[in-house]
Amino acid sequence: MTFSTIKLAIVYLTLGPPAGILGILYSLITGKTDILYKSGLMRIARLGTQAAGVRVELRGLENVPADRPCIFMANHASNLDPPIILPLIPGRTSILMKSSLMRIPILGTAMRMGKFVPIERGGSLEGSRRSVQAASDAIRSGLHLLVFPEGTRSPDGRLTSFKKGSFFLAERSGAPIIPVAIAGTERLMPKNSAGIHPGDVQVTYLPLIEPRDYPTRGALMEAVHSAIAAALPTDLRPIDIPEKLTPIALPFVSGNVLSDAIAP
Repeated sequence: MTFSTIKLAIVYLTLGPPAGILGILYSLITGKTDILYKSGLMRIARLGTQAAGVRVELRGLENVPADRPCIFMANHASNLDPPIILPLIPGRTSILMKSSLMRIPILGTAMRMGKFVPIERGGSLEGSRRSVQAASDAIRSGLHLLVFPEGTRSPDGRLTSFKKGSFFLAERSGAPIIPVAIAGTERLMPKNSAGIHPGDVQVTYLPLIEPRDYPTRGALMEAVHSAIAAALPTDLRPIDIPEKLTPIALPFVSGNVLSDAIAP
């Protein structure tokens, strides 16, 4: 276990339980979950990665509309991806996540109250329908949604093929898709590694994609996949993606000033 891992664990273990308990009690009394989400889950997630020495550059924040809930679709190479991306999305965001995490004491309760959506990996058709319905309800309530359409972490950091489920959800809800390219986490915490190393991560929000503009689900999937691939470094693109793809040039926001991105 690395020193960065220990520092992240200290932050999560010392701040997480009391913040979760107080946030849950406040939410039960007032019926409001903003404090639990912003000052609890998201602030502690951000503090943990900062303590581990993860430095984040955010590009493309101007591509996120202020008046519409969106589905953020990101490539996935590390367990660091969710705690890095979630706090950077303006407003409140739900996420499709493994149902086993919902069984963690305190954290599971907080995530359910935050309308996080559990997914049963390899589960029944009925379970999948419940997940899609819960995700659709979260979007209709005004929440963004973060999904990783690859379905699992890439073994080597390269972008892999997408699964259809999240695109069915996008078509059903009509919510615009924000493709997200994240690079760097594959080095800081690779798949099957429990250790975290300090370093730089780049997160890029790409121009939104409207599901209604594509005649088929396959065409929509290809559009999102190509957008993310073009924004990734060459060594993280699929092998069959041409190197001549040119990423979109976007300004970046230093990770040191990203706390304002977490809207109430």
